[in-house]
Amino acid sequence: MSKLGITDRATVIIDAGGVVRYAASVGPSGERDMAAVVAEAERIAAAYDGELRPDEAAPPIPAGARLFVKNNCGFSTAVLAAFDNLHLGDRLQVINVSESPDGLAELEALTGKGQAPCLVIDGEPLHESKAIIACLVERCAPC
Repeated sequence: MSKLGITDRATVIIDAGGVVRYAASVGPSGERDMAAVVAEAERIAAAYDGELRPDEAAPPIPAGARLFVKNNCGFSTAVLAAFDNLHLGDRLQVINVSESPDGLAELEALTGKGQAPCLVIDGEPLHESKAIIACLVERCAPC
């Protein structure tokens, strides 16, 4: 007996308080009505009367924090994907040590080695990509 599956696409809208307010799915041949989904999201947003976290309360990336990466490195690629997904382009300096000899020298001066990826934050180096990503998510994820 073969196990057949189907493709199902779900849309879930969660309000700012973390409560699921809308859920719908379409089968393999279905298409979402994006105008209706946007209208539903706007309705949910307008009805929400809880507190919103102000922009200035975003978890901090301290001044002087640096993310060191290198070319052709899967771990650097994973860290950069998290960096992009968290929209940190204007909040965290990225230095590619493969392209910047000065960047490599700075990394070695700060950490005693040239290992990248490396996040130097609050004066402490994080060298493991999983730890770097966890730190960025903890400090910067929207909720």
